[in-house]
Amino acid sequence: MPLKFTLGQATETGPRSRNEDFCGAVTPVAETLAAKGALFAVADGVSGGAGGREAAELTVRGLLSDYYATPDTWEVTAALDKVIEPLNRWVVAQGSANRDLAGMASTLSVLVLRGTRYILGHVGDTRIYRLRGNDMTLLTVDHVWDRPDMRHVLKRAIGLDAHVAMDYSEGATQAGDVFVLASDGVWEPLGDLGIHQTLLLHREFPQRIAEELVRKALAAGGQDNATAMAVRVEELPSEDLGDLLAEGRQLRPPSRKLAPGMILDDFEITEVLHDSRATLVYLARHLTTGQQAVIKTLQPILADDPFSCNGLLQEEWLAKRIVAHYFPQVLPCPGRNLLYYAMSWHKGETLEQKLTRGHYFTAVEAAGIGIRLLKGLGALHRLNILHRDIKPNNLHLGDDDRLRILDMGVAVTVGLGQEPLASNAGTPSYLAPELFSNGTPSVSSDLYSAGVTLYHLLTRHYPYGEIEPFQHPRFGAPIPPTRYRPDLPGWLENILLKACARDPESRFETAEEFLLALERGEHQPVLPPPRMPLAQRNPLLLWQAIAALSLITNLLLIFLIAVS
Repeated sequence: MPLKFTLGQATETGPRSRNEDFCGAVTPVAETLAAKGALFAVADGVSGGAGGREAAELTVRGLLSDYYATPDTWEVTAALDKVIEPLNRWVVAQGSANRDLAGMASTLSVLVLRGTRYILGHVGDTRIYRLRGNDMTLLTVDHVWDRPDMRHVLKRAIGLDAHVAMDYSEGATQAGDVFVLASDGVWEPLGDLGIHQTLLLHREFPQRIAEELVRKALAAGGQDNATAMAVRVEELPSEDLGDLLAEGRQLRPPSRKLAPGMILDDFEITEVLHDSRATLVYLARHLTTGQQAVIKTLQPILADDPFSCNGLLQEEWLAKRIVAHYFPQVLPCPGRNLLYYAMSWHKGETLEQKLTRGHYFTAVEAAGIGIRLLKGLGALHRLNILHRDIKPNNLHLGDDDRLRILDMGVAVTVGLGQEPLASNAGTPSYLAPELFSNGTPSVSSDLYSAGVTLYHLLTRHYPYGEIEPFQHPRFGAPIPPTRYRPDLPGWLENILLKACARDPESRFETAEEFLLALERGEHQPVLPPPRMPLAQRNPLLLWQAIAALSLITNLLLIFLIAVS
């Protein structure tokens, strides 16, 4: 069930010669509505500025178009910031370059309805109200000077400064909620009481609310442009992203395991590539085009497990949005009748397979793999996606010499209504230490896994030893890789030790920083990580040593007293 709402909007010039307010909305459908939400915005150009209308219209139009051009995997506030900041710079530049537009600026109030939550963005003195039941709440704070003679002077607005500081907030939405976005030409003459009365009287008719607010504001003696938007939430959707993917919501995986020669919709199965506890991966050939593809589906026993089915749909949804040669690309499967998805097939082998057949990775070769891996991780992290299972078995080196990151099965992106994060999803020996203490998966934990992967390729060991499932390891100082490979250069050892540091604060902050260290190599080496104090490395041993020293001291004092 999708999100349903009703919109009303009205604007009047009033006694002014020109309407410097501007409002707009985008109300998408289907998957775009689920991923990005519906966007509503009201802006009020600064009165007295020749470019007030231009600033307001440009800001709203730019926001409405550019917001939907940001990746679906970005959080709403991050996407709004990325769009609003350049719009603010453009308004500042126009005001500086054109004398007739000097001082052009605009307020901005934004409402995004996505899923079961609302997100607000606000700067200036336009306002957003919410009616829930019979109670009305002002959800924004006016950015004006707190002096009686300066309450019409803005402290913050689009175009006032080179950097705009937006206020963001969010909350849960309920069916029947009515949101109102209003310029000061509406809320100032009516006051909160007048707005509240109008909302109660026309709560089921947003267009009437908007029209009445504007009409009453001007009738009450308003001397400014009057603009109002009203949005009523009619029905709420499911919270889970998988339930919102209508294409696959009713699909189920094949009822039995497939064998070579069997047909799956438009594909002929040619080989079973992977058979795990939860998933099945096949190599297949398209019956029409002859193109080879990788088919991923679930084990038949999970056909009625909504958690697993939604998980595969979410995995496909994420994989579709990663367009980079560091990842297999999802192929279109029109008219599929079962739950699976298809990816591009590339000849080659995983790095784990190379290790298994005895391949010896040189320092130069491992550094080259690391560079490509981090470029792929950087592309992933810029989309706000965490892989959470980087390891040699999930890194594929194709015959075209391209490294591809496989298996988005436990990948997540924050803020899209996915299932709750399991902090220790992934392979234990490659998990960051903080994840064993219920830490939150992060960019740092992905980079740690990348560091352990390179360490293992070079040494066939792990920096803290091999960790078994359900084990609760203690982490001290990582074992220097030169203990296993004395031929490794010092600059590469320092990079690996930094990447695999126990403390997240001691690691590389971003994939780009890690990448730069590998690219510079010995020309600008990374400093060796500081030696970890004993209190952090082994606190139990420290206290045992203190207790032993104390005991020896006391025994010595007793002996001295006895002999004296």
